[in-house]
Amino acid sequence: MRILQIIDSLDIGGAEKMAVNYANALSNQVAFSGLVTTRKEGSLKEQINSNVPYLFLNRKKTIDFSAIFRLKKYCKSNDIQCVQAHSSSFFTAFLLKLILFKIKIIWHDHNGLSEFLNARKSLALKIASYFFEGIIVVNYQLKNWAERELNCKKVIYLANFTSISQNGLKETALFGENEKRILCLANLRFQKNHFLLIDVAKKLKLSHPDWTFHLVGKDFNDDYSSKVKTAITENDLQNHVFIYGSKNDTQNIIEQSEITILTSQSEGLPVALLEYGLNKKAVVSTEVGEIPLIIVNNENGFIVPKFDAEQYYSALIAMIENKDLRMKLGEALYKTIQQNNSEEAVLNKFISWVKTK
Repeated sequence: MRILQIIDSLDIGGAEKMAVNYANALSNQVAFSGLVTTRKEGSLKEQINSNVPYLFLNRKKTIDFSAIFRLKKYCKSNDIQCVQAHSSSFFTAFLLKLILFKIKIIWHDHNGLSEFLNARKSLALKIASYFFEGIIVVNYQLKNWAERELNCKKVIYLANFTSISQNGLKETALFGENEKRILCLANLRFQKNHFLLIDVAKKLKLSHPDWTFHLVGKDFNDDYSSKVKTAITENDLQNHVFIYGSKNDTQNIIEQSEITILTSQSEGLPVALLEYGLNKKAVVSTEVGEIPLIIVNNENGFIVPKFDAEQYYSALIAMIENKDLRMKLGEALYKTIQQNNSEEAVLNKFISWVKTK
């Protein structure tokens, strides 16, 4: 198999991370595994393995003929058989298909807004889907939507997978006291619902003021970001809730944290949850997307209804006041991730499925 991953940017995010994960993991499994970034490079470039061929197209506009023809030349020179297009990069893959018809396109849908699929803009996607050989989705809501709305009926659910970063970077020193830090790995987007985190932080400031929250993820400096920062200031949480933006040393940051959380109102299967589990961290999460397929309440973490600050606060308190419980839940989550979201298990399913296309 000779396969190429395509992603529009290498900024830190779930879809971007999975494109890199697939390129790296497949490099040890198939004859050729490469990665193409179409529009923008970013921090994740440093995580591409040295044995993964890499191309940056530097696409300047939606339809950039010079970029598409460079991609065609690259695919022909490397005898690429299959393109795995992640998220919005399906459009680049579609244009490539029009001028290199023998190429097979697999679209990988990472949509984190699975609770809001009715509002999804999909005309271009519906047209492009006539040319897809198959579709990979990260949760069953997306699978149902793709089978109902798109023009490719070969749809498979494959869980996300990840591995512990071995880059050894230690660039970020988190504020707050050791063993009293709560980490939220999530870009500043509305579906991540940082306002639930702030509601919980207000309660925790009164009961356990020495515990602090640490928000790591891309800051788009938009209206949502501004509202989050305003809420932190208005509630006098500047010394309790810290925003760091995107960081390259995720492993180092997780190691500095005692409890890890997700407060999303919508998700697929967040890579952050897998990273928490591989590091044996206790997790509190909202009950959205495919998270309930991973977390069983009070067995390998705590899971609470979205928007419910009272239950979320109670779950955090239970962990804060019982270190043995944190360790037990972290160990159990690690075993769950190893059994169900290991690189080997997902790749075996992926390769078998692709070979039938």
